[in-house]
Amino acid sequence: MTDAAEPRAPWAAWTVAGLATVMCVACILWNLEVPTRIGIALLRQQYLAFQLGLALTMAYLLYDVSGKLSARPSILNLAVAAICFCVLMYAAFDFEWLLQEQFYRPWQITVIGTVVTLAVLEGIRRRAGMMLFGIVAVFLVYALFADKVPGRLIGRELSPIRLVDYVGFDSSAVFSSPLAVGTIVVLLFVFFGQLLFAAGGGAFFTDLAMAATGRTRGGSAKIAVVGSALFGSISGSAVSNVATTGVITIPLMQRGGYSKEDAGAIEAVASTGGQLTPPIMGAAAFLMAEFLDIPYATVAGAALIPAILYYLGVFTQVDLIAARDGIAAPEEDTMKVREVLAEGWHFLIPFAVLLYALFVMRSDPEDSALFASVAIVIAGFVRGYRGSRLTFRSLFQVFVDTGTQMVDLILIVAAAGFVIGVLNVTGLGFALTLVLVDAVGSSLILLLLISAVVCIVLGMGMPTSGVYVLLASLVAPSLVEAGVEPIAAHLFILYFGMMSMITPPVALAAFAAATISKAGPFATGMAAMRVGWAAFILPFAFVATPALLFQGPAGETAAATALTAIGIAAVSAGIAGQWGRALNPLLRIAFVALGALALPLGFIAVPLAVHALAAAAALILGAALVLLKPRAGTDSQPI
Repeated sequence: MTDAAEPRAPWAAWTVAGLATVMCVACILWNLEVPTRIGIALLRQQYLAFQLGLALTMAYLLYDVSGKLSARPSILNLAVAAICFCVLMYAAFDFEWLLQEQFYRPWQITVIGTVVTLAVLEGIRRRAGMMLFGIVAVFLVYALFADKVPGRLIGRELSPIRLVDYVGFDSSAVFSSPLAVGTIVVLLFVFFGQLLFAAGGGAFFTDLAMAATGRTRGGSAKIAVVGSALFGSISGSAVSNVATTGVITIPLMQRGGYSKEDAGAIEAVASTGGQLTPPIMGAAAFLMAEFLDIPYATVAGAALIPAILYYLGVFTQVDLIAARDGIAAPEEDTMKVREVLAEGWHFLIPFAVLLYALFVMRSDPEDSALFASVAIVIAGFVRGYRGSRLTFRSLFQVFVDTGTQMVDLILIVAAAGFVIGVLNVTGLGFALTLVLVDAVGSSLILLLLISAVVCIVLGMGMPTSGVYVLLASLVAPSLVEAGVEPIAAHLFILYFGMMSMITPPVALAAFAAATISKAGPFATGMAAMRVGWAAFILPFAFVATPALLFQGPAGETAAATALTAIGIAAVSAGIAGQWGRALNPLLRIAFVALGALALPLGFIAVPLAVHALAAAAALILGAALVLLKPRAGTDSQPI
């Protein structure tokens, strides 16, 4: 349960285990509407206060002032944990009366608001880093002096007491949508993922990736791409995905012939894309559905084609690098797909249940996750996979691991609630939108470029959920105001917030991969940008061509998808310098030019026929190089 230098004190370990278990059980009971069914009327804010109290208590029991796991909580941490627990449990118990008296500002609300504000701020400083802490602190300081800010960013006057009363208690601030989505929806999907891994699902997906791609050219890298896509769509965390799958795939790629930098880069890019891949995307996707007030299935559907194109770009790159550098299939014996499926077919049942519930029954995401979790509990107890099987002991550990894993996310979404509260109470959100739109005039492409840079900069060193909530509040309204489709605007900021994971100087996923590959972190980050170049272009493509998000007729979607796929493959060939043979500089330039022109970027006044002609020319050039390549000294294995 901890990686501290010494074992945790038994009483502390059992206390945290109990709190984590209660957090998961409370979520399940809430989603099953058990309180209502037994005649207990509870406000949603009571549930949120209860869960926030558990998360804060665990945070101060688990982590020291440096943010590292501690073997034994200090007296100060114990005191803070006890205060957080008592104050938030009181808030959960008496929230209805507090809500009725909120207008009169009783001292109890000030105490709750102060404790919540200070405890969450210190919690994110320890766990999310100084970047998020600094941003939230800047917003809180702005709120105190908003009435003195010159120009269009001026806001209403707020006293310190009024500020903590609002951000630390109000249902439009800390107890708003981000915290609700985190503790009601995301928690259940984390629980589902932990159940899957406890039953052996992680090994199953890795074996499936190895079986499907391991015998092809550059198979070691393709295993990383496919495995990280499957694994990442469940884990929802780029860094943890790298840490989990990278320990297997990165050494495998290095043994296969990929350089240290490329091996780390491929794993980092593949792992980052998992949070953008349906059916289970990262926590930010559920927050997006709440922000846009649309079903999660709509978000997942819109993200499908960009995710496929994302991995097409990565897959093409790794294959062409393998062809260029003469990297053959790995020598390790791998199982066949049918052998993997014969042993682990039962892992497909919970996914079938999840997809049926989400897209056929149109159930809420939390209900779908519950159905899928029940399916995997049944399947996991009945069948095992390579020695892994669910037991009552491992099932209890799933509750513990889920609760402790949720601590950081709950702190982040609570802090994001502070920012939303400040934007609402001061009027800053509307003012920022006007200032940004006026600054770029009528140039949508300039607004998108500025927004992309802001997203990457704000995302550096920050967890994805925190990045998305901030950007959804600060940047997305400006894009929507400029005429961008709302779902395209939110996916745009999600993509570029995610690209901070592979963009130096602070590229967390690339740096995590570099620690495994023993390569330079900065060099790995630069290699990741090269391997994942398509991810920097795709957001502009689907903003310019919403058909890529299934926004429009099926014919337009098919045409836009085909043009984008051809464009990505052609540019990838030019970057790698390989397509059927080593490309000379002139051919590389031709591939890049034709591929770029094939991409349906509507910002450039180019008729659709020109895009189609460029795509056709790229296909003809590629086919000619493959058909006319010399036989001697060339690759014999297909892509």
